[in-house]
Amino acid sequence: MIYEVRTYTLRPGAVAEFEERFAKRLPLREQHSKLGAFWHTEFGPLNQVIHVYPYDDLQQRTAVRAALAQDTARQQLPGGGTWSWRRSLRL
Repeated sequence: MIYEVRTYTLRPGAVAEFEERFAKRLPLREQHSKLGAFWHTEFGPLNQVIHVYPYDDLQQRTAVRAALAQDTARQQLPGGGTWSWRRSLRL
C-alpha cells in the first residue's frame, strides 16, 4: 500500500475557498481513486490543508495520475489558486 500525502500551504483566509473548490472537483477525482483522508490545520502551522490518497502500488498511482491528466471534464472545473503544495509518497 502506498499513500500520497499532499500538503497545501494557503494564503491566510483561503482555507474555505480551497475546500469549496476541492468539494466541486472531488466527485470527478473519485472516479479515478478514492480519497483516504482530508483535513485542515487549526493550530500549529496554520492555513494548511492535507489530503491523502491510498494506492495498492506505484503502478496503480501511475495509471490514476495518467487518467487524471486526460480527464477533460475535471480540467474544466476551476482549480488552482494562491497556494503552494508539497507531495510525499509513503509506504
